[in-house]
Amino acid sequence: MRDTSLKDANAGQMLLATGVVLLMSLLSMAIFGVKVAGLTLPHEAASDDVIDTTDQVLETIQPLTQARMELWMDGGLEPLEAAELGFETVHDDLLHHGELRGVEIKLTNMAVSELDSNTLQVSAELGVSDGEAMLNYEVAFTLTVQAS
Repeated sequence: MRDTSLKDANAGQMLLATGVVLLMSLLSMAIFGVKVAGLTLPHEAASDDVIDTTDQVLETIQPLTQARMELWMDGGLEPLEAAELGFETVHDDLLHHGELRGVEIKLTNMAVSELDSNTLQVSAELGVSDGEAMLNYEVAFTLTVQAS
């Protein structure tokens, strides 16, 4: 029968522990390498949320602001004030809509000015982003004041 000393048993355990630590280090480096390799992909085809959201905002922002302005004017506000308030409420709705979709939608540098007695000019900078992409777009459109 073979007798192992305590010293030999401890050496074996240390060798086993060193092997486990080395294996965990290699596994950690492999996972990190896979994550870094994914960063160089140019575009994920299934992730067009920023572009789609920007298109939807650009399609709806003018008619929605026009409708809101008319509602505020029916309530007794002057056209310029109604347009500013209507545009602000549209921005608030877009911000909330983006939060629901996981996309951030912001309108900055919002300005409403009077071109003539029946036309208002609205301009802003639209920013749409998700966790991977960001798109800035200059928005400008006109609102028509309906004679009461």
